Amino acid sequence: MTDEQNVIRMWRGVIRTADTDEYVDYVERTGIEEYRATPGNRDAWTVTRDLADGLTEIVTISRWDSFDSIHGFAGDDIEKAVYYPEDDRYLVERDDRVRHYVQRS
Repeated sequence: MTDEQNVIRMWRGVIRTADTDEYVDYVERTGIEEYRATPGNRDAWTVTRDLADGLTEIVTISRWDSFDSIHGFAGDDIEKAVYYPEDDRYLVERDDRVRHYVQRS
């Protein structure tokens, strides 16, 4: 792999639908803001979709210059999810490992 590429980082969690606006705001002020402040981050955003039984899936998506640039945000183990103090209050389900993809086109 070359050093310069588009790497997509995705994390997924599930929250109560009633908490969607509050949690998305929290994620924007913590993880998304920190993504955007890290050198090598190209952009970041949050998407949601309602599931059954009053639950909502939330996915953070960020785009990076390289795998190396992700280390500035995530540390040595870039596949380990990064959590913030209030995440436990909201998350009903979470992925502790993130997924990375190389954008091909």
